[in-house]
Amino acid sequence: MSESDLAIMAALVFAWGTLSSRLERFDVTAPIIFVLAGVLLTHGPLAVLSVTPAPELVKGLAEATLVLVLFSDASRVGLRELRADAGLYGRLLGIGLPLTIGLGTLLALALFGGMSIWLALLVGAALAPTDAALGAGMIVNPAVPARIRRLINVESGLNDGIATPFVLVALAGAQTAEHAHATGPGKAVAELVVGLAIGVAVGGVGGWLVSVARRRGWAADSFAGPAVLGLAVCAYASALALHGNGFIAAFTGGLAYGAMGGQRGARLVPFVEETGALVSLLVWLAFGAVAVAVAVQNLTWQVALYAVLSLTVIRMAPVAIALAGARLGRATVVLVGWFGPRGLASVVFALLALEDLGLPAASQAVAVITVTVLLSVVAHGATADPLARRYGPRLAQAAGGADPAGLPDVPERRLIRRAPGAASETGADPARHDS
Repeated sequence: MSESDLAIMAALVFAWGTLSSRLERFDVTAPIIFVLAGVLLTHGPLAVLSVTPAPELVKGLAEATLVLVLFSDASRVGLRELRADAGLYGRLLGIGLPLTIGLGTLLALALFGGMSIWLALLVGAALAPTDAALGAGMIVNPAVPARIRRLINVESGLNDGIATPFVLVALAGAQTAEHAHATGPGKAVAELVVGLAIGVAVGGVGGWLVSVARRRGWAADSFAGPAVLGLAVCAYASALALHGNGFIAAFTGGLAYGAMGGQRGARLVPFVEETGALVSLLVWLAFGAVAVAVAVQNLTWQVALYAVLSLTVIRMAPVAIALAGARLGRATVVLVGWFGPRGLASVVFALLALEDLGLPAASQAVAVITVTVLLSVVAHGATADPLARRYGPRLAQAAGGADPAGLPDVPERRLIRRAPGAASETGADPARHDS
């Protein structure tokens, strides 16, 4: 990477930081801007970037970002909140997610005649996880009941890790049937269990140590935030080293850290969240540079139709089935079904396929995933605020009334989308209280 490339990317981050509030008023989100910049600055007459990131680099950035987002999101959702609506989370993850993977696989087989069962499973599983950050305008909008926003937030945190074994089995099957057998359901369950155990251990012990250290004045404020960032990476890497699921470890590590760290630990989470959000800007920029050209070259009406159905029927029908009888109301079920954006996890899985299978073997599957993510970036980014403002106030009664007493609101997602009313007319943010 040349100095000019670095200067251009740094200038893009600076430009977004200075104009973000104004652009968000027009429902233009960071992923939209940076994906578009990645395409325009590496292809065509405006191609001023002299380097195109390698898929391995983009995958590494995306994995790191996903780990930090999972850890920080989970650490802000206490165990009380999970227990309060455990049945709803179980419905979405135990019924809705498998149905989404199954329907997505069947649709891929139906639309793409030459696609193998393994590549179809790859597409279905890679596009099943959701990324609540792409609908952050709704997640932080107090007009929508906190119970519903928390439901979407926690679901998106857990379904990444649960879908990972399906993706790994699909990739292994696309290479050799023997390897797929060795990476079967038993190993997938073992990876989930190991990831869960590592996350609880690392996050729990780390949260307790942070709380003790800050109470006794052992931890300098300037280094405490990076310490928690290191804890998130440690949970992920430790799980991988012991053949566990790193994403599950990151999310459960965040849950355990939040439970054991208390308020002293919670004050350090914004450093992790802001770091993850900053790196995510580079991920979307690189994604636009690397994957969009492949998607355009393989774009067909079948690919476009799959993307539309994936964001609507394939997501919304399983959610409706999973939440049937939950007494949330039709409007609430539709809102939860619609806000299933495809984001960082799907990007990671597409890049895994590109790295493991190569071109042209993975080209069609990568094209389907990429087009769906691009459509989601635009559709969910543009509709988050309008739908929250229009329908949010109508959902409180249908969603079961107020939250259980004492449960906090869903925290603001820093650097991704400010909460409505958090900024003053001059652009200052009075809600910042990191220390």
